[in-house]
Amino acid sequence: MNIAEKLHTQYITNEKGERVSVVIPIEEYALLLEDVQDLAAVAERREEPAITHADLIRRLKADGLL
Repeated sequence: MNIAEKLHTQYITNEKGERVSVVIPIEEYALLLEDVQDLAAVAERREEPAITHADLIRRLKADGLL
């Protein structure tokens, strides 16, 4: 099942019966926006070097965050 099948969508059609717009519940819209923002953050950071899990833990401890 793809995401479009999971959403509670309603369609607005033109005079020819062609779908031209979609209406979804505001809660689902908000979740979709969060997903878009997450994907944008990933795209912006894709050139950053990766670090190991151990290095991450070490940095968090050094910064007093863990």
